Amino acid sequence: MPMGHEAMPMGHEVHGQGGVKFQNWAKTYGSSPELYFQPTSVEEIREILDMARQRDKRVKVVGGGHSPSDIACTDDFMIQMGKMNRVLKVDKEKQQVTVEGGIFLSDLNVELSKHGLALANLGAVSEVAAAGVIGTGTHNTGIKHGILPTQVVALTLLTASGEILECSESINADIFQAARLHLGCLGIVLTVTFQCVPQFHLHEVAFPSTLTEVLDHLDDHLKRSQYFRFLWFPHSENVSVIYQDPTNKPPSSSASWLWDYAVGYYLLEFLLWISTFMPSLVCWINRFFFWLLFSSRVENIAISYKIFNYECRFKQHVQDWAIPIEKTKEALLELKAALENNPKMVAHYPVEVRFARGDEIWLSPCFQRDSCYMNIIMYRPYGKNVPRLNYWLTYEGIMKKHGGRPHWAKAHSCTRKDFEKMYPAFPKFCSVREKLDPTGIFLNAYLEKVFY
Repeated sequence: MPMGHEAMPMGHEVHGQGGVKFQNWAKTYGSSPELYFQPTSVEEIREILDMARQRDKRVKVVGGGHSPSDIACTDDFMIQMGKMNRVLKVDKEKQQVTVEGGIFLSDLNVELSKHGLALANLGAVSEVAAAGVIGTGTHNTGIKHGILPTQVVALTLLTASGEILECSESINADIFQAARLHLGCLGIVLTVTFQCVPQFHLHEVAFPSTLTEVLDHLDDHLKRSQYFRFLWFPHSENVSVIYQDPTNKPPSSSASWLWDYAVGYYLLEFLLWISTFMPSLVCWINRFFFWLLFSSRVENIAISYKIFNYECRFKQHVQDWAIPIEKTKEALLELKAALENNPKMVAHYPVEVRFARGDEIWLSPCFQRDSCYMNIIMYRPYGKNVPRLNYWLTYEGIMKKHGGRPHWAKAHSCTRKDFEKMYPAFPKFCSVREKLDPTGIFLNAYLEKVFY
C-alpha cells in the first residue's frame, strides 16, 4: 500500500500527499506520483482537476491497483477512489444496484447478499474497485455471459471540464458504449449501476482430462456447464476441467487446506525458484503438480462469489488475449507445438482458457464476437524474475495471427496501429475521448501508446 510523508495543504479542502510510491499488486509496475489524493466528494475531485490544470499536470485515477500493467501509473497527480465507496441505491424490483466508483467488489458482494442479490459473473479477484473493473474489461468465463462491463446499465462520468454526464443506453448512448470500458481516459467514473440477479449458490466440479479430449469436444463442454473453463499444463497433455453451475444443494467442500496451501503454495514456490537455475525442471514441475493437486475430482459448493473468487497466490507476470472462439483449438495446439519445438522455452502452469459472449462495447476484446481468452503466466518465485521474453513473443504472435485482442489491464506490446486493425469502433472511441478530454489530462505513458 502506498506510503508517503506529510500532507501538503492546497486550495481549500484538498490535501495531496507527496512522496507516495504506487505499486500494482504483483509489484511488477510502479510510479511515484508528485501528489496522491484520496478525495471524499465530487467537489474535492473538481478542485484536484482545477489544480492539475493550473500546474499543467495530468491526473490518473486508481482503484485496487490490481492491473498487471502500467495502466494506472503516473508521475503527476494520482487519485485513489477508496473513500468514495458507498452503496447508493438498491432497486429490488429491477434487481439493480448503484454504487460509487471506488467500492471494492469484495464489499459489494457482501452488501448484495444482504438484499438477496448477486452479480451474475465476477472475475477471480474481488479486491478491485467497481470503476476499475469495468474500465479494464475484466472478465470471467461462460459462453452465456459477457465480460463484466456488460452488466453495467448506467454510469455517471465527471469529465475534464468538471461536468457530470449521466450515461446509459438511453442517455448519452455513444458515451455509454465507450465508458463501459473506459481505460481511465474519458473522465472519472463517479457511480456505476449494475444489473444483478437473485442470489445463488454454485456447484464447482474440477476433474482431470487431456488437451485432445477437451479441444475435440469443446462445444459439448460449453453446453454442459454455464461457467466452464479449463487449465492446461504446458509441456504435457494434462488438463483440469472446471465446471461451475447454479445449485440448490447446501454448501460443502472437498478441498484441503494442507494440500492447497502447504503444498500448492510453499512447495511450488520453492521448486520454481530452483527451476530458475535448471529450467528443464519446469516440465517436471508442471506434471508433478498436476498429479499432486489436479488429478482427482474435487467438488465445492458455496455462495456464488466465493466460488468465482480464487487466490492468486503468487506475484506473477501474465498475458491474456481474446481470440474468436472458433480459433481456440488451432491457437492452443500452435502454442503447444511451439513449446515442443523449442526446448529452451519454458512455460509455468497453468494456461487458463476461458470464454465470453460477444457484446457491443466499443473497446471490448469481445466486440461483436464470442471469444476465447487464453491466459498465460510466469510466476516470480520469491520475487525473482524468470526469463519470459521468448514465450511472451511466441504467444503474442499466435494470438495476433488468429485475430486476437489483448486484455487491457494486462501487459502487451500493442500500439495504436494494432488497435485500429483490431477494433472497428476504435475511431469512434478516439473521437469521444478527444471531445471529453481535449487536453489529455487523463493520459499517461500506457495510454499514449494506445492513442498516439
